[in-house]
Amino acid sequence: MCVICGCSTGTPGAVHQHGHDSDPAHPHAHPHHHDHHHGPAHDHGDLHYGQGPARVSVPGMSQARAIRLEADVLGANQRIADANRAHFAGHGVVAYNLVSSPGSGKTTLLCATIEALKVRAPGLPVGVIEGDQQTTNDADRIRATGAPAIQINTGKGCHLDAPMIAEAFARLPLHGHHHHGDTPEHGHGHDHTHAVDPSLLLIENVGNLVCPAMWDLGERAKIAILSVTEGEDKPVKYPDMFAAARLMVLTKVDLLPHLDFDVAQCIAYAQRVNPDIEVLLVSAKTGVGMDAWLDWLLQDVA
Repeated sequence: MCVICGCSTGTPGAVHQHGHDSDPAHPHAHPHHHDHHHGPAHDHGDLHYGQGPARVSVPGMSQARAIRLEADVLGANQRIADANRAHFAGHGVVAYNLVSSPGSGKTTLLCATIEALKVRAPGLPVGVIEGDQQTTNDADRIRATGAPAIQINTGKGCHLDAPMIAEAFARLPLHGHHHHGDTPEHGHGHDHTHAVDPSLLLIENVGNLVCPAMWDLGERAKIAILSVTEGEDKPVKYPDMFAAARLMVLTKVDLLPHLDFDVAQCIAYAQRVNPDIEVLLVSAKTGVGMDAWLDWLLQDVA
């Protein structure tokens, strides 16, 4: 996984600093994958690299070392995520982390959401943080709606992390959202003790159904966006993501008449990995389901 490959640190290959730290109990520094067959009835020669304690295989690294490295990296991220969460609360910001594969329709849904919120909640400040490997295409689309957006380009990185969000949030107008009674010359003072007007922060993560699942950004919840063009089996193929999400939004439902997509089966798969997951069906193109989607987004904006 990405924690092990070092992309979170901005130094691809950083893991090799630790590659020679083999554990005495595991001198070969690799799990014996051939021991993990499921019996003759299911033995087709398939390989299962996620069945060791670390649930990942890294050449030259023991399972124990992989677990320690992941704990170190995710622990450092968690401290900043917790600070982000407190900072958002202090500003009255409700933040959601939108995760999906590339092409699910996240940006189209975001643009439609911002336009719909102008009618539904015209006084509500909305800001967007966009994550991609390269380009500002998505942030430019968001800005065209009139909403402020900060683009984060991750380079080789396959996810957003909490430090990135902290830096991006500091550049958004939401960060300067004034407390009641504040004067412009004093700003908000960062005392975070007075009532604040609510605002909404929508984070569009890098298109990837694997790595963003394990990175807390300080958000209120993860929202998994799944297009009906992707196939109903994605929740069981990428279980970590759907287990981490509070809501699954099935997008592009206007295309259902043209597809062989089993909505009930998809929901059943999602509930298999996450019995508490909520599900909405939405078409940003036709507006179907948009009211229920706005209801969900606004439920914690008080």
